[in-house]
Amino acid sequence: MAAIKFDDADRPPLPVQADSTEPARTCAGTETQSNAPFQPLDPDVLSESIPAFFIGRNEFGLWVAREAHGRTGGLFLFKSSAEEFARMASRPSPCALIFRSETFELDTENRGNPLIPQLASWIGRAKCYFARLAR
Repeated sequence: MAAIKFDDADRPPLPVQADSTEPARTCAGTETQSNAPFQPLDPDVLSESIPAFFIGRNEFGLWVAREAHGRTGGLFLFKSSAEEFARMASRPSPCALIFRSETFELDTENRGNPLIPQLASWIGRAKCYFARLAR
């Protein structure tokens, strides 16, 4: 199944999205939350009939695949896994993959690798630990 790839250089940046199940936390334990929605796709660029997925990385460098309307999404260790998730979720029709250069968080239930949220938690703890050591 072929995917249409778009570059996001001309689109405004996506706001960082917090996981809907738990607010993002900084090393100091304070919560950071962004409720700004994803921007709708321009109908002059991409038809509504074509399923579209945003592919990018989150703050921990893990891969995120999110359907443009927020109906499904997942976290992955590899870019190819995120792309394959998008292709499988849009079957039987092909999908558009929109690669984001800015980081963004999954704001829907994780339908990807079930172990990745735990890995993200460990990465976050390690970042905080090493940040404290560097002071």
